Amino acid sequence: MSERFWVRLCKENLIFSASHFITFAGNVCEALHGHNYGVAAYVYGPLDENHYVVDFIALHDSLKDILKELDHHTLLPTQHRAIRVQEEGDEVEVRFETRRWVFPRQDCTLLPVANTTAELLAKYIATKLRARLKELTDNRIERVRVEVDENAGQWAACELTDD
Repeated sequence: MSERFWVRLCKENLIFSASHFITFAGNVCEALHGHNYGVAAYVYGPLDENHYVVDFIALHDSLKDILKELDHHTLLPTQHRAIRVQEEGDEVEVRFETRRWVFPRQDCTLLPVANTTAELLAKYIATKLRARLKELTDNRIERVRVEVDENAGQWAACELTDD
């Protein structure tokens, strides 16, 4: 008989509000708009000496810290092939084809992603969460799954494993 353990954290306060736009179908760029995103996390691994995969408080605090970086910001992709994001002093200029936006730098989160889709937001959050939890658990965590709810039932997920 084998055992696998995991914990799931999905609370009403695991949310962030942010604006973004994505591109699709080659050169279609949506209008800037916002969402109230919900987040859930699953963490897989062996039990520690306290019989935890990870302490729920540590998991909650780690996830909340990551979401604070996104909350009430405009999310901008820095690795998009056609969207150009450039910091200029206290501003961020964004260009896509003939369109141009200028945002206050303090209101933006520049993300190392190709597009600000729910899938890539889930990957970004999962990557940061996994790194933090590995530090907290002496590298015991085997797998992290993060789900992002973009619009009341429209979920995307990313799972990172040690495979």
